[in-house]
Amino acid sequence: MLTYYYAANTCSLAAHLSLVHAGAPHEAVRLDFKNQQQRSPEYLAINPKGRVPALVTERGVLTETPAILQYIAQAWPASKLAPLDDPWALAQMNSFNSYLCSTVHVAHAHKGRGARWADDPAAWEAMKRKVPQSVGDAFAFIEDGALRGPWVLGETFSTSDYYLLTIARWLEGDGVDLAKLPRVLEHRARMLALPLVADVIAKQEG
Repeated sequence: MLTYYYAANTCSLAAHLSLVHAGAPHEAVRLDFKNQQQRSPEYLAINPKGRVPALVTERGVLTETPAILQYIAQAWPASKLAPLDDPWALAQMNSFNSYLCSTVHVAHAHKGRGARWADDPAAWEAMKRKVPQSVGDAFAFIEDGALRGPWVLGETFSTSDYYLLTIARWLEGDGVDLAKLPRVLEHRARMLALPLVADVIAKQEG
């Protein structure tokens, strides 16, 4: 039995969706960020980074969304969450997921977590003002080719679709011009219409 630690309205939604999709036996444990539960001694003993997601397996703890997504896809190959028989396509999936993690999510984090990068409150405000552009530019790259359609990898559904949905749910809050992202929005709408997605989001946010 796996134990999955998550928080509502965070990137941890992507792997949570993938766990449910794969039928992986797991217990989902919600952390209360408002009360800094992710900084509690109990959780830091599990994940010293003090962030989500974290997946406790029989071999140890996994962190970082791209790594957890690939673990789920490979541990439950019947889920077909990754093109495991095609090294090139698998690398493309990991490339996309890494871009969301290292570039898009970081640009989004500049809105509320500027203290990670600077000590000057004026610098935090400058980062906030940049978010609509920086996140918008990142999604323009996705809109204009990285999202191949109908799924991220084209005809093959993968973990990237759950991850893109997760990040795309933040677009309005980041002040991005949605009129420039019709393909991203169409993908998001189709994903949100999936019963599995609606159910997991309701449980996370309920």
